Amino acid sequence: MCGLTILGTGGYSPPFTLTNQMLEGIVETDDEWIRARTGIAERRIAAADETVLSMALAASRKALAALDRTKIGVVVAATITPDYITPSLSCLLQRGLGLSEDILALDINCACSGFVMAMKIAYALLADMPDRTALILGCEMLSRVTDYTDRSTCVLFGDGAGAAVIRRDPDSAAAFDAGARGNDELLFCEAQYLCNSPFIARPRDAEPSGLKMNGQEVFRFAVETSAESVRRSLSRAGVSVSDVDHFIFHQANRRIIDGIVRKLGADAERCLINIANYGNTSSATCGIALDELFRSGRVKRGDKIVICAFGGGLTYASVYFVQNYEKSEDL
Repeated sequence: MCGLTILGTGGYSPPFTLTNQMLEGIVETDDEWIRARTGIAERRIAAADETVLSMALAASRKALAALDRTKIGVVVAATITPDYITPSLSCLLQRGLGLSEDILALDINCACSGFVMAMKIAYALLADMPDRTALILGCEMLSRVTDYTDRSTCVLFGDGAGAAVIRRDPDSAAAFDAGARGNDELLFCEAQYLCNSPFIARPRDAEPSGLKMNGQEVFRFAVETSAESVRRSLSRAGVSVSDVDHFIFHQANRRIIDGIVRKLGADAERCLINIANYGNTSSATCGIALDELFRSGRVKRGDKIVICAFGGGLTYASVYFVQNYEKSEDL
């Protein structure tokens, strides 16, 4: 089993903080209601002059700060809120970061599962690239597609980016699990552009809607699939839940995270939870949390790490790996 190792991480959160108290002036809600149901106290919102690319560049530059950019062979960017339909975010990152042209650059749309899916794809693509590394990231500007008249969803979402540089490592270990359960009713967002073709009539006059979600059904899906996915990843690696040193779950709702932890029988003290400060940033949540974990100094060589996410699609994914890198001289 060839493993993977994290070489660098980076996160970016916009400076503007939207607190629960501020939301009280926008929609019928209150701080106590939001905290009790979601665990969120505040979320970050991008400024008018910020873009998905600018946030992705900020996170990626941090992840690459101490690394050789000429070794990047793959860029996988996960987003559901790109600046353009084309060119892709990954191609614009190649230019913005000054990366070589001889790389594979692609975007994926797996919603909140995107960061883990990007890790799996990059890991596979690196199989025939000896001595190359991959930049993966999740980046979302959900404030673009959030309906701020819908109190069930607008209290959840924020903007941000999380990035990591990975390499395949024969001296480490890794195991993945992923799945899809096609559904366009429980969690969806219509395209935010109108077709101007004279040959295609829009089926209705209404403007496309923002993010919509059936919270109760998504809750059940999230707890069920996340716990089972983690178990499958750990089973493939031949380790148990109690062996894991650090868990990172998608930061969608504190009650969902608590439900997954209970279903797994995991130690809550080993789970990084930062949803109170950022809200749900979709594909960026796991990357931002991973960056916080690594910058906290708590990760040691040989630590066993699990990252798990679920999202629109519906999708879910998990990864188990052993961290086999600690400082630059290990490269």
